[in-house]
Amino acid sequence: MAEGTLRIPPELRRWIDARKRFHLSHAHIQMARELGMNPRKLGGLANHDQEPWKAPLPIFIERIYQKRFGKTKPDRVLSIEDRVREIAAKKAKRRERRADNVPVPRVVTFQ
Repeated sequence: MAEGTLRIPPELRRWIDARKRFHLSHAHIQMARELGMNPRKLGGLANHDQEPWKAPLPIFIERIYQKRFGKTKPDRVLSIEDRVREIAAKKAKRRERRADNVPVPRVVTFQ
């Protein structure tokens, strides 16, 4: 992969498109992803103009996130692009370790 290019998987590309279409922030997209929402279904939730009893989409996502997780926003907010870069760096580091035949440290938890 070239240095300046970033290949974004289609499932994450849908979230970027939803962010632009519904004018959501990176935090709102991350909250929606953590809630398990489907980016294709956000249009049905975002029609507060036609159905005045519905809250606008960003407020709806914030309320549901607050109810489920007990906090107003994620501890660490990352954009989709930053998340893809982080995953790519992690994969490259793992590939490098495998090439050097260095064993991957295992984390064992006891309960």
